[in-house]
Amino acid sequence: MVGYPQPQASPSNGGNPMVRSRGRGHRTRRILTLITLLLAAGVTGSGVLAQRLSGVPRVGVLAPLSADPEHGGRSVDDFREGMRALGWIDGGNVSIEIRFAYGDPASLSANAAAFVAEKVDVIVAFSGESAQAARRATATIPIVMDTGGDPIRSGLVASLSQPGGNVTGLTLMLPEVAAKSLQMLKEVAPRVGKIGVLAQTDTPDVQLMTQLGPAAASLGVSLLPVGVGTAEDLPRRFDEMTAAGADGYFVSAQPRTDTMRDAIAELALRLHLPGVAQQRRYADAGVLLSYGASLSAGHQREAYFVDRILKGAKPADLPVEQPTTFELVINLKTAKALGLTIPPLILVRADELIE
Repeated sequence: MVGYPQPQASPSNGGNPMVRSRGRGHRTRRILTLITLLLAAGVTGSGVLAQRLSGVPRVGVLAPLSADPEHGGRSVDDFREGMRALGWIDGGNVSIEIRFAYGDPASLSANAAAFVAEKVDVIVAFSGESAQAARRATATIPIVMDTGGDPIRSGLVASLSQPGGNVTGLTLMLPEVAAKSLQMLKEVAPRVGKIGVLAQTDTPDVQLMTQLGPAAASLGVSLLPVGVGTAEDLPRRFDEMTAAGADGYFVSAQPRTDTMRDAIAELALRLHLPGVAQQRRYADAGVLLSYGASLSAGHQREAYFVDRILKGAKPADLPVEQPTTFELVINLKTAKALGLTIPPLILVRADELIE
């Protein structure tokens, strides 16, 4: 009959098995103490101690907007899907904690500081602002970014091929894609001659204007920078834009403009302005066109970097990637309201038509 192993004498216990038994008692008490600590962590709701002691890696996600599916919730689902595809199951062999900033820069910084204090293993930043907040908070914890800006110019990485620090990930910075957006707007609305460029700043976005400049010149249109501050300020900005002669608009997809996309689409339609944006959720909101990288594919790709880092790779050795998947979405309802006919060649190229 098979039973439990019996205590054996050893040089350390002088041949007395009871000495070893007392050692086991001490270990038992330590285990009970550990369980008590884990339960206490669960009661407080933090779970941080339990996760650390379990050895499960922890990933903190900085989401600049809200948990609403049309803002940050869908991005979270895409990231989790990418992690699952690589064998990482949230609540199983990995813990993924999401912190939403609801469009507030101060909350974004506070959330980044909280992840650093909790000593998460990786921070995932869903925007350039999120990546900057994380980088200000830590120079050691790996950061996986997804930014629409220039990560080199902003100081996040040394170069795309050799990031050189604790940040890597994806950049949507592709001047040719922004230029293509202007071209499509001009093809759909050929009478457009002056395009207002909406960005979340009170001063002109020099980088964006530089990217769009050559394309605008080749299309024979001029550009008007329009800084977007708050939602309350938006009607005045549109009035100023149209008073300056703008008859079309381009929206830079950024956290602040994201929160205003419904209002932007509504105001533009009221003023009979055709527009183009860099992300499809703007077309969903009522903007005429959207052309840009697939956000869904990008958030799933972030999981690749997290997977590599959790398996021992260093961010400095993982080249920053640029998107390869782009999508054109046309809002036919908006086109009809504006009295525009979409050229057949544009229609057949569309990935989705909103009717």
